[in-house]
Amino acid sequence: MALFPPLFAAIPDPRQANKVFYPQAALFFAGILSFVCRLGARRQITYLLRNTSSRALFRTLFGVDAFPHGDTVEGFFQRVEPDLAQEVVSSLTERLIRQKILSPFRFLGHYYVVAIDGTGMLSFPKRHCPHCLTRKNKGKIQYYHPVLEAKILLPNGFAFSLMTEFIENPEETPDKQDCELKAFYRLADRLKKRFPRLPICLSLDGLYAGGPTFALCERYHWKYMIVLQDDSLPSVNREFSRLSPLTLGNTASERSGPKLSIQRHFEWVNDILYADTQNREHVLSVLECRETKPDRNREIKTTTFRWVTNLSVTEKNVRELHSYGGRIRWKIENEGFNVQKNGGFGLEHAYSRHPTASKIYYLLLQIAHLFIQLLEKSSLLRKAFPKGFGSVKNLSFRILEAWRNVWFPPGAIELLSTRRIQIRFDSS
Repeated sequence: MALFPPLFAAIPDPRQANKVFYPQAALFFAGILSFVCRLGARRQITYLLRNTSSRALFRTLFGVDAFPHGDTVEGFFQRVEPDLAQEVVSSLTERLIRQKILSPFRFLGHYYVVAIDGTGMLSFPKRHCPHCLTRKNKGKIQYYHPVLEAKILLPNGFAFSLMTEFIENPEETPDKQDCELKAFYRLADRLKKRFPRLPICLSLDGLYAGGPTFALCERYHWKYMIVLQDDSLPSVNREFSRLSPLTLGNTASERSGPKLSIQRHFEWVNDILYADTQNREHVLSVLECRETKPDRNREIKTTTFRWVTNLSVTEKNVRELHSYGGRIRWKIENEGFNVQKNGGFGLEHAYSRHPTASKIYYLLLQIAHLFIQLLEKSSLLRKAFPKGFGSVKNLSFRILEAWRNVWFPPGAIELLSTRRIQIRFDSS
């Protein structure tokens, strides 16, 4: 009997029942395991996961004697509905929320910080499918597929995918190409429908600073912290510059870092009235942080950060707004996209050229990344390996070697699945 959690039970099997050898859970497991072990390519499933010693373990898990071939996995993924696989990703993060695992890390004690940002997924020198976006790069046309991600970010380093919006053209020659802003409005609508009561604070870059985003967040009762660039919202920037020197008590300072070498000075102005191009009025606050610290050459440098928000800024919450609401947005790049691109997951690798299968691989990568993060920061791992592994890549290597070489006696997995254990997560 299959012991793999029924994550995909709600997905109907697209295959003919009389031709099925591998349960669909086994095929999804193969895809997830390849990402957990950071194999980096689909062909590695055949070379590294189908060894003889792991057959008994796979038989115990799924009742079949062989690990599926990479081409078998690919053929199955071509027929899976991406929206159904997306629901599995969303439900995993939702489960963490419902079980209150993420509650200790909530922003201002209430909100979940959701960063939304785009990144490249696939690019090709020739047209990959009718939905490719196009751009010129050094005089040559490049065909590419970006994605827009909504991730819950936590100050201890967790970055869990909440929902994905694939940015793609509806046809080969559209009047206007799809883009990140269009995808943002689609993604926001889907997020509100899927998580109607989730207290969200969006953490966004300067692309989204404007009336449409403000109106959307007001309609959905979301909070937001959006980067305010010098050349965006001129009237808001002017009002902040005019009122900031005149507003008494709206300043704070702090020191941190080695030998308290990092100095931050905060200034803010609340209740700035902004009328957008559709004459909708929005009440905004602006928070500015001037950070002074030595650079790599030990020269003192000052950098200014500024955000616009619909939260009221006070001396009591200004530091949390700065670090957890504003600056944390960069974690979607560092702990999110950068790890998935350069940390062995192969986000930009073409695991498939099939437009449907490539989406399934991307969504399974998000599941694998969630599992790895939970494992890496769990108390069980730190207890079993107090000296650690040196790097998370080494952790994936250990998992691969365990899969290939560790033998479980009959009944051991069933016994382990019945034990109740408590797992705590690193909150540093």
